[in-house]
Amino acid sequence: MRYISTRGQAPEAGFEEALLTGLAPDGGLYMPAAWPVFSPAELRDLRALSWTDAAVRIMRPFMAGSPLADDLPQLAEQAFASSAHPAVCPLKQLGPDLWVMELFHGPTLAFKDVALQLLGRLFDAALTRRGRRATVIGATSGDTGSAAIAACRDRQAVDIFILHPEGRVSEVQRRQMTTVDAANVHNIALKGSFDDCQDIVKALFNDAAFRQESGLAAVNSINWARIMAQTVYYVQAALQLGAPDRAVSFSVPSGNFGNVFAAWAARAMGLPVRRLVVGSNRNDILTRFFDDNDMSLRAVEPSLSPSMDIQISSNFERLLFELLDRDGAAAAAAMQAFRRDGRLPLDGERWRRASSLFSARRLDDPQTLDAIRTVYDTTGELLDPHTAIGVMAAMQTRPEPDVPLVCMATAHPAKFPDAVTRATGQAAPLPPRLAHLFDSQERMTILPNSVEAVRQHIRRHRRTEG
Repeated sequence: MRYISTRGQAPEAGFEEALLTGLAPDGGLYMPAAWPVFSPAELRDLRALSWTDAAVRIMRPFMAGSPLADDLPQLAEQAFASSAHPAVCPLKQLGPDLWVMELFHGPTLAFKDVALQLLGRLFDAALTRRGRRATVIGATSGDTGSAAIAACRDRQAVDIFILHPEGRVSEVQRRQMTTVDAANVHNIALKGSFDDCQDIVKALFNDAAFRQESGLAAVNSINWARIMAQTVYYVQAALQLGAPDRAVSFSVPSGNFGNVFAAWAARAMGLPVRRLVVGSNRNDILTRFFDDNDMSLRAVEPSLSPSMDIQISSNFERLLFELLDRDGAAAAAAMQAFRRDGRLPLDGERWRRASSLFSARRLDDPQTLDAIRTVYDTTGELLDPHTAIGVMAAMQTRPEPDVPLVCMATAHPAKFPDAVTRATGQAAPLPPRLAHLFDSQERMTILPNSVEAVRQHIRRHRRTEG
């Protein structure tokens, strides 16, 4: 399998290069040069396999030609064993043809554990074989950081630096990052928004000299291996509900667009996906796009669902690349115009192609609290604010009532106790394995919103070869 850049100016890469570099040299995102497609018979065969064996079969085509493909069964077994639930990502029924898939049973209670527990092991295996070190750098709006740290902590070949917007993540999210006592873990609280954090990460990756000097690697959802691993739970959910002999729809609370793009990727691989519903909060750039072809930048506003407090959805570039018929030059020009003018130009025909598959709904904070309360009153299930947005978006759209609609539960409600308690009067306690969180010492460095400040901090604190 070869990988190409969404901007069309980078040489093709193999899986390990795409894994270890994350961002292509031309600033684009890596995509498979061609999508592997599973036939209906091949999808049916997956039903008889264990979660891990099915996951290996789903992911292995993306790793063809890499020695890591031979390591995949063992690494996947270790990664999925980190889930506290025997089903890894269990399905629960909320109503007729309405389901939630709980993706939050990993070490940090967030969906990102599913992919990052594997990604950390892939990194370690690839770097150890090459005798190299890497400096992992990432930006988080809440959950990616803690999941990445849990995946990379104490690994000898990796130093990890995570930027989060100061004061704009929940206390549980922050403490899951800052209470980790490991020599290779560095938390940076940036005086800015998540988009500022993300811009600094991109700027450092686009600094070729610093990238080479530090061995930069990405764990954000710009890393293709994240998308690859996330396709697994969409396939698994659909198979449990009758695919490939029955179509399935998904509802996904989305900020950076990576999780819902993994559902799009599963569809490109042959999964019969009828509809993709995107849930947004008051930072509703994705809803405005899918409703009205209006992808225009506005100020980021803090909300009860901080992981979605985003205006620049990095992974949307992957969908744009596909909508532009994989024309890298056209995608690069569109992204340049978006950065320059604050508005993404897309002609009506291509927008209609996107909106024929995607629906979107926006919930502000009062509506989010109402959604948490409504689901609790009707089903007894406590949902975090992000999942509640996804469930309510699903309930508001219900495009075809005879098609199962699976809402992706992206975080444990205990990660957002204030919102859950305000909505329901009920506390969502942390699982016992995280009971220490509020008693542990925090470790983080507050830095200004400056690329140079972050660059120098990394230079001072990363471990060098030998």
